[in-house]
Amino acid sequence: MPGRREFLGRTGVGVAGLLLSPALLESCAPASSRAHIRGSLRGANKATGHRLWHPDKLPAPTSTRQTDVLIIGGGVAGLSAKRWLHRHGHHDVLLLELDQHTGGNSASGQNEVSAYPWGAHYLPVPDNRNQELLDFLREAGTITGFDAAGLPIYNDYHLCHDPEERLHIHGHWQNGLVPELGVPAEDRSQIARFFALIEDFRQAKGADGRDAFRIPLDESSSDPRFRELDHLSFATYLDQQEFTSDYLRWYLDYCCKDDYGARARDVSAWAGIHYFAARKGRGHNASGADVLTWPQGNGFLADNLRRQAAAGILANTLAYRVQETPSGATVLAYHADKGTTTRIDARRVLLATPQFVTRRLLKDVPGRPAVAPPFHAPWVVANLTIDGLPQGPGQPLSWDNVLYGSASVGYVNANQQDVRQGTQQKVVTFYWPLTEAPPDQARRQAYRTSYDEWVTQILAELETAHPGITPRVQRADVWVWGHGMVAPTPGFLWGPDRPRLAAPLRNTFFFAHSDLSGISIFEEAFYQGIRAARQLLDAS
Repeated sequence: MPGRREFLGRTGVGVAGLLLSPALLESCAPASSRAHIRGSLRGANKATGHRLWHPDKLPAPTSTRQTDVLIIGGGVAGLSAKRWLHRHGHHDVLLLELDQHTGGNSASGQNEVSAYPWGAHYLPVPDNRNQELLDFLREAGTITGFDAAGLPIYNDYHLCHDPEERLHIHGHWQNGLVPELGVPAEDRSQIARFFALIEDFRQAKGADGRDAFRIPLDESSSDPRFRELDHLSFATYLDQQEFTSDYLRWYLDYCCKDDYGARARDVSAWAGIHYFAARKGRGHNASGADVLTWPQGNGFLADNLRRQAAAGILANTLAYRVQETPSGATVLAYHADKGTTTRIDARRVLLATPQFVTRRLLKDVPGRPAVAPPFHAPWVVANLTIDGLPQGPGQPLSWDNVLYGSASVGYVNANQQDVRQGTQQKVVTFYWPLTEAPPDQARRQAYRTSYDEWVTQILAELETAHPGITPRVQRADVWVWGHGMVAPTPGFLWGPDRPRLAAPLRNTFFFAHSDLSGISIFEEAFYQGIRAARQLLDAS
């Protein structure tokens, strides 16, 4: 996303595999040099979640509970749906969340130095036509008012502070993420041509009068001349347009990994263009090039969603058997902290779960479309508490910091919004989408990788840009996201599957998740929750 921000501003040798090679591991600092580092290996509640695959081993229910609406899944989509129902007078709503905390991949943590994200960490200034999102941001205190022209006034403490982004390339930190330092003239020409093409797409409208690219994406034009871009990969489209520059292609791979957790070869051309062309926000004190961020990342937004409809949330609870009844549905829910099961009778069920979970939950309910789950690549996120960051030449520490040629997407400075000055201690959040192998293979390997192996790899990566950082790392906490986030593979966004998966089932089962957008960003999950809640209200 930061590369997209640089584009909007203009217009208005790293690890190559899933694991380090043995030779590179041998060249890393010895384990004794990391002995001072404390930390943990964490992840979503995989142990409890995998019980869904063996429901016969869970205890029989010992209690029964009734609710009008049951929401399964406490990520952004589930929280958004619950908030919408609450705002429209539906308070008999129970939400089940597998993990100990709601938020999904907007989860966050905190230590004595700073709060920090475990996943998503920013929200671009939204399109002013997205009224539901603007209303929520005002309730959260991110929008403090509107000027005479109706433009939102954003809380200065929530707008990302300068310096915003930098790229480590050829041993130097340059300002901005589009490669410039040492880039040959021919490559620069291709980069300029690419951004000119993107600007045309950003302004384009279809025959139906709609923007060609919009957020939420369901508001985008249905014009076939744009939607046909969904049927080929972004990499193929770039080949057709003769974009051959290694610098440009690396940058575009970085962009796709940043928002989609996949490379340009794995996402559709429509999605690759949408990354740049759909951002059209504007505020009294902000442009479409600006982003909103917090030390805890999008945990701030998830916490506000939860607080706006806080009653009736059961965390650490696995929904594992769903059966349709004449009056609605019965769901069995296992409480991992208590080791007990409750039978829940609900008139309506809203599943705010990824598709591979939804399929499992509804295996005994007829009528659900038989669609293969979309692409989900695993991610690794590490929060490093450091006592000072060794700096090389060039741009100083910024909010977003990316290493050219790296398989990672760099790190963010969780303390960027901290108004305190002069402190050496910081938390940096390192992001690594595991895109070099097919998702299932990468996921299995990720789960087999030990804490020390992850720390070894991450420090080796950071040492290339920050020689001497290892002795300064006090703590390294690592989180493995086995299914990361959905990727918009060719044909998924505008093929037949998305609308079929989002359609209610007999006015009993409703569906909300960013999987149903094919793009895992906050705005889409927020929208999907509202869309499903509206369908449920219309059916009541």
